[in-house]
Amino acid sequence: MSSRPSSNRRVGPLPTELPEPDPDAREHSIRLIELVRAELEQSGGRIPFDRFMELALYAPGLGYYTAGARKFGEAGDFVTAPEISPLFARCLARQCEQLLEALGGGDLLEVGAGTGALATDLLLELEALQRLPQHYFILEVSPDLQQRQRQTLMARAAHLMDRVEWLDAMPEAGFTGVVVANELLDAMSVSRFRMAESWVQEGFVRWVDDAFEHYWEEPVTPGLADAVAALQEQRGGFTVGYESELNLRSGPWLQSLAQRIGRGAVVLIDYGYPAAEYYHSQRNMGTLMCHYRHRAHDMPLILPGLQDITAHVDFTAVARAGVDAGFDLKGYTTQAHFLLGCGLDALLMDSDPNDVKNHIALMQAVKRLTMPTEMGERFKVIALSKGIALSLIGFSLRDLSGRL
Repeated sequence: MSSRPSSNRRVGPLPTELPEPDPDAREHSIRLIELVRAELEQSGGRIPFDRFMELALYAPGLGYYTAGARKFGEAGDFVTAPEISPLFARCLARQCEQLLEALGGGDLLEVGAGTGALATDLLLELEALQRLPQHYFILEVSPDLQQRQRQTLMARAAHLMDRVEWLDAMPEAGFTGVVVANELLDAMSVSRFRMAESWVQEGFVRWVDDAFEHYWEEPVTPGLADAVAALQEQRGGFTVGYESELNLRSGPWLQSLAQRIGRGAVVLIDYGYPAAEYYHSQRNMGTLMCHYRHRAHDMPLILPGLQDITAHVDFTAVARAGVDAGFDLKGYTTQAHFLLGCGLDALLMDSDPNDVKNHIALMQAVKRLTMPTEMGERFKVIALSKGIALSLIGFSLRDLSGRL
């Protein structure tokens, strides 16, 4: 089970296992530190952890996702499934094809499109399946990533660019089609909590001795104490000293999405657990994790603006919030079972074993996507829908909704 320190204050020399940032990157981080410190001063010397995480990831022009540094791929900090192999998108395209056919057509919306690899491969595969969406909308907060997405699409699918449109907000009400998001929920800011003797404490960040420091105090974030109380009732209580996190933003996000969708489905892919596993007594320090230059570590207060900060997804909470928002739960399963349900085996048949180099590369990619020790079980897929009476192919092999 995970273990996380409750305090880390380093902004100077890094742990030896982490590479030092270059001077430009360090200067960038210093500018973000100054921004956070200014907000600390305006807020009485502290801010909730979820606000620190929001600034570290999304501060305009300075946050990890809004600045220009390379994030995805071998040259970045981590690799996502669409970069590992086009087979990921080709399988997902078959799920989108089934949904678009049931809807009689419609649009496709990708939220947080990364490098544009998923958009490109989805469009090309849907074209091959003769089920292109009328529009392919991309909702992306990062100007840098928008540019990279345009470059990727132009390089590989220029003839389909007339269908692609970037949005800076949710689509208008009445959307018909499919919404997809890969590794979106884990990047939403989370609130930290800890159980004291007879009450809950919230995690805050302050500046002490030239460093950011995490500490605990009475909750100020609306809804946090009530959400923890509900968790305790569902889980049978937490022991004193138990620490974890809550995503209080995914519910409102799903509510907003439900208000826009007339008929359609939402397919979310991310790493996480059902609530029973997420809030297991042995996972008593939460799931917070950072990624920097392909190193994973548990120090979210260092390298602000230069590293990703994530938390695993509580899929029970996602399902409950989706149903409360008016969606139907259509399925929940592992990434491996979803890809196989969407025809991964059949797509592998197209690979020529005599083309040894490409065939080996393909099989290695498939292992990364499906093996339990890689992404196969750690990543899950959940689907929600409105106005669709249909069993989805992605959950045909194994639907784990009963575990939520």
